Amino acid sequence: MPPATLPSDLRHEYAEINGIRMHWVEAGAGELVVLLHGFPEFWYSWRHQIAALAPGYRVVAPDLRGYNETERRGPYDTDTLQQDVLSLIAHLGESSAHIVAHDWGGVIGWLLAIQRPEAVRTLTVCNLPHPAVFQKAIQRSPRQMLKSWYVLAFQAPWLPQRLIAFRNYQALAKALIGDCRPGTFTREDIEAFLGAWRRQGLSGGINWYRGLIRHPRLLPDPLPKVVAPTLLIWGEDDQFLGKELTDGTDEYVEMLDLHYLPGVSHWVQQEAPGEVNQLLLAHLRAANQRG
Repeated sequence: MPPATLPSDLRHEYAEINGIRMHWVEAGAGELVVLLHGFPEFWYSWRHQIAALAPGYRVVAPDLRGYNETERRGPYDTDTLQQDVLSLIAHLGESSAHIVAHDWGGVIGWLLAIQRPEAVRTLTVCNLPHPAVFQKAIQRSPRQMLKSWYVLAFQAPWLPQRLIAFRNYQALAKALIGDCRPGTFTREDIEAFLGAWRRQGLSGGINWYRGLIRHPRLLPDPLPKVVAPTLLIWGEDDQFLGKELTDGTDEYVEMLDLHYLPGVSHWVQQEAPGEVNQLLLAHLRAANQRG
């Protein structure tokens, strides 16, 4: 896979957003697209999408709360994490954005689309189920509960971040490489991830999991359907989240476009950027055509 060539106008920006110092990268011009990464990533996990989107859109990829160059300070409950994104959008002079999200970023994307629909023009989620579907699966499926063992493991104080930092994060990098098809990451990519993890550790990201358990956010009752046009992309070889977690999503989404990518892992936008970019660009164009 050729390395991503980031746009020449890529800018690193910093500002106080929702009470913390946030860092993001920005490129291009046009309608605002906000890219939300997952654990244990940072803005760079969207490098292939930034390169594909910047010619036609204003692309913004933040380091989310506690990651890389964004301040590591709580709280980490989902209401605060949603407000981080809403405040960033407002700081950028907009009232809404196209939201593209993966993993934990997908949790925030789904919740925004459910609870703040006016702020979400379109939604794209990679390998993260609708929260109502996931809630049912955890209650009914021991297999999925076992796959999600790390959520409970991360509740322990100090030990998870020590274990993840083993060998100065070399073990984590090796695990990430091993989970993907050969050639997914260049040497420069791995050096970028190692630099981000070592900058301030991953305790901030682990605190997202702790916040989920310690400050549970109940879904609205009755639960409104997601009205934003929604693209759900799913790498079928995800070892953390089973493909069955997509079943029934259409019950909760008015306009759902679901695509499976065989042979692709959880890290779908990095492992299969060509397919993801093609689907994403088509999704955004279709939304514009609908007006």
